[in-house]
Amino acid sequence: MTQTELLHELEPVVAGELDRHHKVAKEWFPHEYIPWSEGRDFDGPYGGRAWEEGDSKLPEAARISLIVNLLTEDNLPSYHHEIATTFGRDGAWGTWVHRWTAEENRHGVAIRDYLTVTRAVDPVALERARMVHMEGGFQTEYTTMLGQLAYVSFQELATRIAHRNTGKASGEEGCERLLARIAADENLHMLFYRNLLNAAFELDPNQTMRAVTDVVTTFQMPGSTIEGFTRKAMIIANEGIYDLRLHLDDVLMPVLRQWSVFDKTGLDAEGEQAREELAAFLERTETTAARFVARREERRARMG
Repeated sequence: MTQTELLHELEPVVAGELDRHHKVAKEWFPHEYIPWSEGRDFDGPYGGRAWEEGDSKLPEAARISLIVNLLTEDNLPSYHHEIATTFGRDGAWGTWVHRWTAEENRHGVAIRDYLTVTRAVDPVALERARMVHMEGGFQTEYTTMLGQLAYVSFQELATRIAHRNTGKASGEEGCERLLARIAADENLHMLFYRNLLNAAFELDPNQTMRAVTDVVTTFQMPGSTIEGFTRKAMIIANEGIYDLRLHLDDVLMPVLRQWSVFDKTGLDAEGEQAREELAAFLERTETTAARFVARREERRARMG
């Protein structure tokens, strides 16, 4: 089937998933999660005080993770363009694209308000980083509809886990409450995309298997273009907020099991080849993840 044919065939599934999403999604308001009474004027026209390092109550790793998470959310205009171009702006697909965009925008609003009001991060550095990151934009490397569906199925779950673990690492009740609320949205987004791709497996298992393998073996978070991302990601991983072990055990494997990728029957030679590539990659990743965790534990033992 062509990608256009698949889009049309999946439209009824999109409509059903959209109805389910509307029933289970909870309305919430960013301003209720912000401790406004902690706010103080910054330097500038209001004559406040410039941000200082000591203003932040957050541990370094949690602060860095929050910045990465927020800058990732900031590229929403580019994400919207990508999925609107692929999925379209009409019918159930279009309704979902706009609903998803509205919910994701709320996440960025809430996190930025929280960080600014609590003086958790340097607002000048944050704004400069936002400008640089957004000017670079975002362009998906997956050119097919199936590839993009597979990508967001994993990415939304990865984002949910990153938010939840960042909240826990913050040591701040308000921060954890906000990020848990955002993570709940991300989980619903993951379910939407995961269920769509499951339907795609029924329509064209071979193309879908290839798309899944291509995404799993090349996956990068959308924030990977943030300046200094490699160093930031390493700090986040060393803290256990998000690392390869979590990526494999809590993101890749649960979704792959839900799709029953290793139990699919009736694949042709190309579909089987894709599945074999996927299995081999997961085996290599298991080895790498185990090695990373062992080394991290050794470092922690030496330090304390």
